[in-house]
Amino acid sequence: MIKYIVTAVVVVLMTAACEKFLDRPAEDSYTTANYYQNDQQVEQSVNYLYNSPWYDIIRFYIYGSETMCGNVYQGNNAYSTLTVNGTDADLKNMAYALWSENAHCNTVINNILNSTGTASQAAKDKAIGEALAWKAMAYFILVRTFGDVPIIHDNTEVIKEATYNEQYKVEKADVYEYIIMTLEKAMEKLPKDPNIGKYNRIDYYAAEALLAKVYLTRAGVSGSLSSGDLAAAKQYAKDVIDNSGRSLTPKYSDVFRLSPTVFQQTGENLFSWQWTSTSGNWTAQNSIQSDVGLTGFSEFGDIWGDWKGPSVDLQDLFGVSADEDPELRVDTDDRRAATILMFGDYLPYFWVDKGGFDFYRFFFDDTYYPTGMDQNGSNKQWCCQSGANYVKHLFGCGADHQSALGVSAGRMSYQLPTHILRLSDIYLVYAEAAYLTGDVSSALEYVNKVRARANAKLYTSITINDIWKERRLELAMEGDNWYDYVRRSYYDVDACIAELKAQRRSHWDGISGVYKDYVIDAEGNYVGPGAHPWDKSVIVYNPSDELVDVKPSMFTVPFPTEDVVMNPNVGSTAAPIHVDVRETYSYDF
Repeated sequence: MIKYIVTAVVVVLMTAACEKFLDRPAEDSYTTANYYQNDQQVEQSVNYLYNSPWYDIIRFYIYGSETMCGNVYQGNNAYSTLTVNGTDADLKNMAYALWSENAHCNTVINNILNSTGTASQAAKDKAIGEALAWKAMAYFILVRTFGDVPIIHDNTEVIKEATYNEQYKVEKADVYEYIIMTLEKAMEKLPKDPNIGKYNRIDYYAAEALLAKVYLTRAGVSGSLSSGDLAAAKQYAKDVIDNSGRSLTPKYSDVFRLSPTVFQQTGENLFSWQWTSTSGNWTAQNSIQSDVGLTGFSEFGDIWGDWKGPSVDLQDLFGVSADEDPELRVDTDDRRAATILMFGDYLPYFWVDKGGFDFYRFFFDDTYYPTGMDQNGSNKQWCCQSGANYVKHLFGCGADHQSALGVSAGRMSYQLPTHILRLSDIYLVYAEAAYLTGDVSSALEYVNKVRARANAKLYTSITINDIWKERRLELAMEGDNWYDYVRRSYYDVDACIAELKAQRRSHWDGISGVYKDYVIDAEGNYVGPGAHPWDKSVIVYNPSDELVDVKPSMFTVPFPTEDVVMNPNVGSTAAPIHVDVRETYSYDF
């Protein structure tokens, strides 16, 4: 944590020009003295806050936390058993990414405030508002991951006073108040123009949406639900729904595709990491496909993620099972095929130059691969033992990237945005807050709006468990579901423990051989489904990796060990301090 408090102040201007997704600035050398001189430069100074500092969060956020909540199977490891410790590399990288984002936001804000050019006050306010909103998001992830955390309000002050090894954890209720205060200031600075959010930038309503979700999360932090926080969550969410100019993208799978017109038409994304493959700056690009995709899915030789995939439990939630004949599979929800890739699926938006991606042929038809994709070799007869693989976070092959964006992808370098707060989430925030404050009819209405987009059967009545389930179906694989368990554990930990222990978090035995026999004839040729009968009896669910021991303490994770060594005040047994946030901190600009 400490080195990221210091480093951001030094490197912020070195990275401000690394983005192309929003009016890339000139790539000459510059300093605070000659940059921030006009509206364009001020706006561009915030661009990199949408990607580079976040890069190292990915492995924890996308499949570490998704494994913890039971959505992903990746074998028996510390994430699946909820025993991750402070030496874990992905946890450490995630923590440092969050502190880095906070530090960069603080430094950009200070640089803009101290600039002396001709930039308008409106441009400065808007850029400061974006930085404050990203700072709030970083803290929102920090407090839900670690619980009590230090508040680093101004990196410059910490460095000047040399107190970086003397920071204390602050009680999480106070951290939530700090996030709320930060978002209130962001909303004061950000414009309400509904067109801004449609072009990937944070606006007033994006910050307000996050505020609604923060209030819903904080509602239970005292151990029982706060009616005031629930009412605030409902109020802010409804204002976003009614007045932001945003709407749900008509087709669910389009939310996660490359085409920028999807976002421009609806503005469903509220907070997204916006990546670039053309800047030449490592960490500005998306590389999630490399970690979660099927070996050979693209021609760059950079994918190794087929050993992990959506869990058996998540498949159960969608009403499908990998041990059933794929030709008899019936989906009752469009979100299944846009979330979980299963044997027999055909996805027209991948491999467009081949007429779409055929999961039968991918594994076993040697004539099917585009140039360079035959590298899959012997691995194409292997699959994740959960019987499923990722769909979200995949962009496809090089031709897909070029066709959609007009620019090339590269090795571990793509431009598919990663959405971390969407309008459908806010519909469900509103529904939950409404239900818990007695407005059941509004809860039913907005859950059904989310289900209608997915062509799922509408509810005629609703319970809180229906809303809970809907959040998991809608947001699975997006890094959010674990944090639902965290916030519920504040006031209903026994229910969280019971649900996690009841999940089918383990794997199938015998599934790979059945896949092969189903499409390969006796002479070893690919003929497609029906070459041999689907033999369900060979596939057996093995429960060996299921959770058996879940404790309340497991809903937070420890700080990185090296941070604790340098500063024992952040250790697991160190008591947090109470801070009167509004008296101690201020944004007096």
